[in-house]
Amino acid sequence: MDPERATTLLQAERERVDRELKELRAAGDGGDGELSSIDQHTADTGTELFEDERDQSLIDRLERDLEAIERAFKRLDDGTYGISVHSGKPIPDDRLEAVPWAERTVDEQATIEAQERNSG
Repeated sequence: MDPERATTLLQAERERVDRELKELRAAGDGGDGELSSIDQHTADTGTELFEDERDQSLIDRLERDLEAIERAFKRLDDGTYGISVHSGKPIPDDRLEAVPWAERTVDEQATIEAQERNSG
């Protein structure tokens, strides 16, 4: 992939992830206008707990994505962008268009994810 195209894609993804992180963090800071001093039904508490856990999970995923984006920028600087960190094989441009921070080929990533599921 052309380095300029890669830079454009990575910058767009960095901006998207930063924006989503800010929105989730703002919502977690009580930005929803909820009157927390009002007595609530226990089901409301369960819903809030679920939403807090869901938001934290999304934040964790976005932070991992942001770290991967930063690693991709480093690979661009090093001249290794588009090369699998696992095997050294080229990552197809179609994959990089879809996931500009991809570190592995689709097959390699699928194998790793399957191993993580089986060991967890």
